[in-house]
Amino acid sequence: MTSESTDNKQKVENVIIVGGGPAGYTAALYTARANLEPLVFEGFQWGGQLQNTTDVENYPGYPEGIMGPEMMSQFRAQAERFGTRFVTDDVDRVELSDGGVQKVFLGDEEYRAKTVILAMGAEPKRLGVPGEMELAGRGVSTCGVCDGAFFKGHRVLVIGGGDSAMEDSIFISKFADELSIVNRRDEFRASKIMHDRALGVPNIDTLTPFTPLEFVAGEDGKLAKVRLRHSETGEESEVEATGAFVAIGHVPRSEVVKGQVDTDEDGYIKVDAGSTRTNLEGVFAVGDVVDHTYRQAVTAAGTGCMGALDAERYLRDSAPPVEAHWFPGGEPVEMDIAPTGS
Repeated sequence: MTSESTDNKQKVENVIIVGGGPAGYTAALYTARANLEPLVFEGFQWGGQLQNTTDVENYPGYPEGIMGPEMMSQFRAQAERFGTRFVTDDVDRVELSDGGVQKVFLGDEEYRAKTVILAMGAEPKRLGVPGEMELAGRGVSTCGVCDGAFFKGHRVLVIGGGDSAMEDSIFISKFADELSIVNRRDEFRASKIMHDRALGVPNIDTLTPFTPLEFVAGEDGKLAKVRLRHSETGEESEVEATGAFVAIGHVPRSEVVKGQVDTDEDGYIKVDAGSTRTNLEGVFAVGDVVDHTYRQAVTAAGTGCMGALDAERYLRDSAPPVEAHWFPGGEPVEMDIAPTGS
């Protein structure tokens, strides 16, 4: 065992944050400003889903929009400014306890903490066909709310048959001239009310039963066509489209805590209503690993703030690490947030 890993086992952090997207970085910012010196395991693919996003135009404070990777770099830098420490590696396993010391492992290297904030996020389900990843951000998207406005006047396909596909279609139809919902079966999994609502929009129709085979780029390197196969006859055809939204669901990245914290049937971590508390004392969960409804950067950041405050209050009530931030009566001190140099 190395001296570094020995030091890690002997030291007990105030807060360990697992995940490096909007939720994790916001939790880091708030806990760092509370002098809790958070340690963030941000993963190799730090930045979350926004690392694969081009223009972000719906996050408050960026009137001209911003590239997803640049936004995540700014989130990270702001958290680092206040003392956040980062490990750019993926956690191998965790050992979570109910109110005891929480353990996080990188291989055989053990890190210990009084609290853990789980912010691993979620990832969209993929079709796994040629062109899907290559044309991401160049016509192929997994978020209608994020990218629908970029397709004003375009011919667009939405791929999927559930409520998410119907919701995306309704939103994107406000911008697209023509929109077809592509589903591999004639029947849709969506609820009747959502199906009827989507099909009641004049510029929405359906292409069934078809399975996407390939996303094809045009001469400009952007999406131009989608190759489809008829699910019953096997006949192949091409449909011209400059936008395609894959809306077949998301998968929460909760495998590392499976069997240790309560999750729902889809794998999303359960938290107490109105908080980020899990079923284990000292363990909190934030962002898309909890949220299967909104899945926006701004909502993830909001829960990251909540998780940080919940963790700080837990530390205050169980073993206060930084009493200077609290009045004797237990009410939090409002800290100065004026910009440097003001």
